[in-house]
Amino acid sequence: MKVKLGRYAAQMDGPFVVFIIGMRINRLFAFRKWVPVFRAMPRMMKELYQDKEHGFLHAEYYIGRNGPMLIQYWRSFEDLERYAKQGFHKETWRQFHKSYKDGSVGVYHETYRVEPGHYEAVYNHMPPTGLGKAGELIPAEGAHDRARGRMNA
Repeated sequence: MKVKLGRYAAQMDGPFVVFIIGMRINRLFAFRKWVPVFRAMPRMMKELYQDKEHGFLHAEYYIGRNGPMLIQYWRSFEDLERYAKQGFHKETWRQFHKSYKDGSVGVYHETYRVEPGHYEAVYNHMPPTGLGKAGELIPAEGAHDRARGRMNA
């Protein structure tokens, strides 16, 4: 992705949801247990990126010491909840609860509803990333020059 020179702030129209989801590999050598869980997320992400009607806006991927994590941005909690109850996600979640009772792999998520004026983000010489890619990048100047100004904008 091309670096956007300068200093920018993220701006979202209205409220939005930040959804953090990850998996933890609790038994590294239990490949047959955690590999299917690991492979499920790319399929769900493909589904979300192909159909914007779900209310999904963007995701950032991270790999930590114990497994992968995604930070997702959604238009609303209702959109996220609706997606969770349908299609590939519904079947994957059902299968996880049925098949992974031995604790070899863990899954977690956190959901945050964010109201306008209750967030701030700044990007210096970065490609569009995170909230800046989910929403809009605007010059970080004037009211958006400092964190307090971005928080209250």
